Amino acid sequence: MRQGDVRDGRRTAGGPGSIPGQRQDDGDGDGGSPRARRRAGKPPRRRRHRILRWFAILLAVALIGTAAAGYLWYQHLNHNIRTDKLNIGEHHAARPTPNAAGQTPLNILLIGSDARDSKENQALGGAKDTFGGTPLADVQMLVHVSADRSNMSVVSMPRDTLLKLPACTDPKTGKTYPATVGRQMANQSLGRGGPGCTVATWEMLTGIHIDHFMMVDFSGVVSMADAIGGVPVCVDANIYSKDRLGHGSGLKLARGTHSVKGEQALQWLRTRYGFEDGSDIARTKAQHMYMNSMVRQMRENATITNPGKLRALAEEATKALKVDEGLDTVKKLYDLSNELKKPAPDRITMTTMPYVYEGPRVAPKPEDADKLFRLVREDIALDGKDKKKKPSADESVAPAAPDAEIAVQVQNGTRTAELPAVPGRASAVTAVLTGKGFTKAVADQGQAPSQERTAVLFPSVDLAGDAQRIAKSLDIPLSSVKKSTDVSAVTLVVGADWRQGDTYTAPAKAADENTTPDTANALNGADDKACMKVNKGFTW
Repeated sequence: MRQGDVRDGRRTAGGPGSIPGQRQDDGDGDGGSPRARRRAGKPPRRRRHRILRWFAILLAVALIGTAAAGYLWYQHLNHNIRTDKLNIGEHHAARPTPNAAGQTPLNILLIGSDARDSKENQALGGAKDTFGGTPLADVQMLVHVSADRSNMSVVSMPRDTLLKLPACTDPKTGKTYPATVGRQMANQSLGRGGPGCTVATWEMLTGIHIDHFMMVDFSGVVSMADAIGGVPVCVDANIYSKDRLGHGSGLKLARGTHSVKGEQALQWLRTRYGFEDGSDIARTKAQHMYMNSMVRQMRENATITNPGKLRALAEEATKALKVDEGLDTVKKLYDLSNELKKPAPDRITMTTMPYVYEGPRVAPKPEDADKLFRLVREDIALDGKDKKKKPSADESVAPAAPDAEIAVQVQNGTRTAELPAVPGRASAVTAVLTGKGFTKAVADQGQAPSQERTAVLFPSVDLAGDAQRIAKSLDIPLSSVKKSTDVSAVTLVVGADWRQGDTYTAPAKAADENTTPDTANALNGADDKACMKVNKGFTW
C-alpha cells in the first residue's frame, strides 16, 4: 500500500492523514485490525487476553497446589512426631522465678534409649538377650539454657549411677510403680512408665524444673547422623573396640580426626571398651565431644539451601525423636531449636555429674553434685563468665507490717534425694516464729518440694518487706528472700540446711561458691582440639 492510503477507515502510519499524538500501528505494536494482526503472525488482542487469563488461572492453581502440598507435608511431619507425658512421677520441682526482664531458663532432658524393639534397632547389634526387653535410659543429659540465652550448661549422669527412684504411673496402662526403697541404677527409670519417670527422677534429685524431654533410640541416632552429614571426632591413637570375648562397639578408627555418621556414629556413642579406663565415665566424655562437635558442625552449615537435604533432615528428625506433649508440632520443635542455637559455642559447657565409686557403680558425690545442681538451678553459668549482677530490688530493705500482722506459711522442705523429710519440722519452726511475735504464722501440712537451702518466698512486690522481716528475725540472709509465682502468700520453706534446732545458721560463703567443681570435668563447647585417649589394650 502506498503511503497515505486509507484501509479499514484509518490512514496508514506516516501518511498525511495521521493524527498527531494518537498511537499508530507500526507493525510491531498491538494496533491494527484482527486481519492485519493475523497477516503479521500475531494472535488477535482478544485471544491474547484470554491466554493471559488462562495463565493467571493456571498460576493461581499452581500456587494453591504448592501451598496445599506444603500443608500436607507439614502435617505429614507432624504425624511423624511421637509424644509422651512430661512428668509421671510424684515429685515436681518448682518452676524458676523470672529474672528482672521476665525471662526464665529453659531445661531439656535428652534421653538416649537402648530399646531394641524394632528390626532396625536389632540390626544395629548389642546383646541379643535384650531384644524386646524393657528399655533403659543409657544416655541422660540435662541441657540448661540461661534465662537471657547467653550461655548453655549440659550435665550428664553416668548410666551406672545408683539412685532412689520415685513412684511413677504409666500414662498408657495406669500401672503404678512404687518408689524404690533401696537404690537402683538410674537408667532403669525409663522402664517405669516411660521417659516421664526419667524426668521425675531428675527433678527429685536436682530440684530443677524440666520443661521438655527429647528421646532418641539407636536407629534414630544413625538416621540423624546421616541427615546431618557426619560429625568430626578425634582419637589420640588407632582404636578397635573389641576384646577377646567379643565385647565392644566395633568402632575402628585410625589416629586423628574423622567424620563419623550412620552406624559408625552410633559406635562412637556406645564405646566403652577402648576409651581410657573402659568405664561408663569414659563413654560420657566421648559423648560430650560428639555433642560439642555436632553443635559446631550444625552452626557451620546452618543455612541449608538444598531442598532435598532440608526435606531429608526434617523427615529424619521428626521420625527419630520422641518428645513431650509440649513439643508435638514441627513449629514448636523449630522454635525450640532457635532457642538452643542462641548461645555461642564458647559459652557452652559440658559437664558430668560429680560421682564417687561404690563397687562397680557410682553415686552422686554429695557436696560437689549438690553444688553443680545448685548452679544450674540458680541459673549461674558454669563457664564463670556471668556478668556481675547488681543487687536486685528483692534484696533491698522494704517496709513491712507489724510482726503480729504478718501472715506467713511454713513448709517442710527438708527432704533430699537421700533423706526423708524431718517429721513435724514445719510445726517446730512455726512455734519459733510465734514465740518471736509472728502470731499469724501457720504450719503448712501439705507435701512441700525439697529445698536445699532455707528460703522465704513472696508472691508480689507489696509483700517483699514482710518476707524480709521474717528472714531478718530468723537470721536468714536477704539473698534467700525471693519473689515466686509458686506461692500465694509469704512462705518460709525450711530447707535441708535446717533440719534441727531453733536457730538457723546460714552456710558460710566460700570464695568459689559459684564456680564449677573440678570433679564435673567441664569441657568447653568451642574446644575443637579434644581427642579421646585410647586404652593401649585396644590399639591396632
